[in-house]
Amino acid sequence: MTTASALAASTRSAVLDRLERETFDCVVIGGGITGAGIAREAALRGLSVALLEAEDYASGTSSRSSKLIHGGLRYLAMGDVALVRQTALERKKIYGLAPHLAEPRWLVVPARSRAGLLKLRAAIATYERLGAVEEQDRHRNWGRSELEAEEPVLERRHIAHACVYREYLTDDSRLVLATLRAAAGAGAALLNLARVDRILVEGERAAGVEACCGESGRRIRVRARCVINAAGPWVDAVRTLEDAGAPPLLHLSKGIHIVLPAARLPARNMLILNTADRRSIFVIPRHGVVYVGTTDTSYEGGHDLWPAIERDDVTYLLDTLNANLSVDPLHPDEVIAAWAGLRPLIAEPGKAPQEISRRDEVLVGPSGVVTIAGGKLTGFRPMARETLEKAAEVADLDLAPPLERLEPLPGGDFDGDLAALSGALVTEHGLSAEAADRLALCYGTEASSLASRGTEPLVPGSTILTSEIDWAVEVEGALRLEDVHYRRTRAAFYHPEAREAGVAASAERMASLLGWDDARREAEVAGVLRRLA
Repeated sequence: MTTASALAASTRSAVLDRLERETFDCVVIGGGITGAGIAREAALRGLSVALLEAEDYASGTSSRSSKLIHGGLRYLAMGDVALVRQTALERKKIYGLAPHLAEPRWLVVPARSRAGLLKLRAAIATYERLGAVEEQDRHRNWGRSELEAEEPVLERRHIAHACVYREYLTDDSRLVLATLRAAAGAGAALLNLARVDRILVEGERAAGVEACCGESGRRIRVRARCVINAAGPWVDAVRTLEDAGAPPLLHLSKGIHIVLPAARLPARNMLILNTADRRSIFVIPRHGVVYVGTTDTSYEGGHDLWPAIERDDVTYLLDTLNANLSVDPLHPDEVIAAWAGLRPLIAEPGKAPQEISRRDEVLVGPSGVVTIAGGKLTGFRPMARETLEKAAEVADLDLAPPLERLEPLPGGDFDGDLAALSGALVTEHGLSAEAADRLALCYGTEASSLASRGTEPLVPGSTILTSEIDWAVEVEGALRLEDVHYRRTRAAFYHPEAREAGVAASAERMASLLGWDDARREAEVAGVLRRLA
């Protein structure tokens, strides 16, 4: 199978056959960024690898983050220097893999006094040294005049200074999809909507998994020399498949983000704002809207795929905006979209969620299942290496050395000049500058191939193209309307003009591609409209 078709619905039957036919070096449970990173690393280093995801790829935490490739400056204050060093350096690696999915942006950190600015400068300078930041990307210091010119949305009666430094903005679910496609291109067998419900054990050693295809109902047994549990918030649930008495490993923390129209929150840059309870939140302009988050509260609601968004969560974020920005007071009824996700933190009894380190941990169960838990989006590649080295030790796998040269992800084979990519799309395909900019960010060098399939907008006035629905199904493995609306086009979050209006049009296109009857199409539409509401 080629990279372009490896996730397609049309290949699903063949993938199911392959999963049952072959014995793999390892089978990965979980199709978020952690599992995707492991599958790619394993395939590139000579292992045969299968990956099974219970829902859609990136449907959990890996599509609900703040969408930043960042080192976590605040973890310096927690003393986690090793984590900050690793992730700060890793930002440049991810940029090299996929410049369109690691867009350099200036992040403004306000300070209310010169003393506060000096403290910020010292922390950020340390962060930049840890991350080997180049001279042209090092921090800048703004006073009142610079703030007025560069970021007038900040309330300047109390905010007199700011330190401005580089971070990288990503699209988390699209980063997962690109990583999975790279894994498939290197030979991995991948399947979404395939819930693992049993660990196969032979001679007291894990020898594979049993799963059920959510589309056909077909049950499969996938044999492998090593089983890797990379299920994110569901890590503990998978551990009980191996050991019913396994003690909980995770502390689940809920984080929500809200989306506001850019006209009501006209931020020019990414911002960090301090909350009343001494936390920090991000304000991030993206595709004509601005999203804000995140909260950080302990979650006791089980392992929900869609954690509830409470009005108190929304008010908490709006109160911080209203205290720091020079805009008319923002109200909950102005929020046009929101998302909530669960962070799978390694439990540290007695600590509040915001105090818990984002470190990862690899452990081995009684029958040899290797579990990776915790960690950060930015650190997915080092986590993959660490997990695979443990798997190779446990199962005596012949793991080749890491590649010396970075292999770009699909769409990432360019020098980072997004303006040139966008300009070529305007010239070659007649797209508007706004649509071309968006396609370049989402698809990189593959944007031209996508646009050659057609440039008709999904709905009038939208930068989303009908051909993106085809691409989502035929290239990126979308099987349900929710997959396209929430995780491929991101219409549900970033595109108010297509949020509701694009649902029926997307469903019509998917129905023709996937052979849905009227009942299935109507059910898909109703399900997404309920979710949006």
